[in-house]
Amino acid sequence: MGLGDHLRQQLAAKALKRQLDRVSDDGGGARRALPTSAAHATGDPRSWFEAMPQYQQVKLIREMGEKLRVASPFFRVHDGVAGATTQIGGREYVNFANYNYLGLAGDPAVSARAKEAIDRYGTSASASRMVAGERPVQRELEQALASFYETDDCVVFVSGHATNVTVIGSLFGPGDLVIHDALAHNSIVQGAQLSGAKRLSFAHNDWRALDALLARVRRDYRHVLIAIEGLYSMDGDLPDLERFVEIKKRYGAFLMVDEAHSLGVLGATGRGIREHCGVPSDEVDLWMGTLSKVLAGCGGFIAGCQPLVDILRHLAPGFLYSVGLSPALAAASLAALGKLQAEPQRIATLRERGLQFLTQARAAKLNTGTSVGYAVVPVITGSSIKAAQWANALFDDGINVQPIFYPAVEERTARLRFFICSTHEPEQIDRTIAALVRLAR
Repeated sequence: MGLGDHLRQQLAAKALKRQLDRVSDDGGGARRALPTSAAHATGDPRSWFEAMPQYQQVKLIREMGEKLRVASPFFRVHDGVAGATTQIGGREYVNFANYNYLGLAGDPAVSARAKEAIDRYGTSASASRMVAGERPVQRELEQALASFYETDDCVVFVSGHATNVTVIGSLFGPGDLVIHDALAHNSIVQGAQLSGAKRLSFAHNDWRALDALLARVRRDYRHVLIAIEGLYSMDGDLPDLERFVEIKKRYGAFLMVDEAHSLGVLGATGRGIREHCGVPSDEVDLWMGTLSKVLAGCGGFIAGCQPLVDILRHLAPGFLYSVGLSPALAAASLAALGKLQAEPQRIATLRERGLQFLTQARAAKLNTGTSVGYAVVPVITGSSIKAAQWANALFDDGINVQPIFYPAVEERTARLRFFICSTHEPEQIDRTIAALVRLAR
């Protein structure tokens, strides 16, 4: 890329960021007020939607892509089982865009259990579990997860995102404080915002900043929830769990750990961040996880003490007023959990592949940020436009990876995010690093 092309790219990125900032949130979650008379005078709901800042964001991104001749990398249709490879438009690609980390989605034994559940229970629970949607396989999954986490009990939800939203919203409210890592998942932020509790954040993985903040404000609140993740899905780095446990004890707070990406990935037997850090399970108050990564299904769960689970089963809106988890998905996740425990070599292979990718990327002077190489490795481009261009160039070369743009991350940290699976072959990683090196020249 010549100097002129580079400058044009930087100017375009800055212009896009300015325009997005102009129509986006003000930082506190509130939308800027727009005059209603002009849009609503027509009586046409289509024009009302077009006038919304959210639509203006979508429109700006599309227009900028067209001007720069960068095809959208989103919503491509995949055929077949998500894994180390995927089929798009009849062509096979090396695939780094899915989180089937241990290759259990599509595993014959896991699929067989799901099919058996369909034959017995049908495709839907057809009711909330409190009413008529309770099935044996759902409870078997909950009991297996509780045993895995060494907790009293567990409750499963139909969505991982909804799990965080409804759990935080059910347990905390006005007079409480939810304090989370600055890079916490959107579902944690949404849950805190909708709960009515005060929401604060601390610098990423900075337990010292959390300690200092709580020293100033803890006395002002009834209950305090500290929310962190076991493995951060954008950066692939880890918290110092032992330090966070010390802080939660010091200030009489609850500690919630989102293990969406660390369950089955961290620890010799896949028991997540607690095994990796050597922290007993009961030192964490709420263990949250998803069923859609290592566990080959769809949904979320909370594992913890019996009073916590009882509250959520009877009062959490996302459980009480939602259909029960599909028996087929429950059966698939139950089978995947069994395979995870019976076949630890999958975890060891995943670690080898992740470290191979990270080591080779760093040797090639690619910016991998703070990733430790466990399943998630970013390659930071520093520009949303460059991230899109690199993703499209890799796609043309038979490699599928998703770019992450502003405002999902800061513009200076725009990136390609590589999800590594145990089923990736070393040669696929070699090929991908070589392609990245060519782009970086």
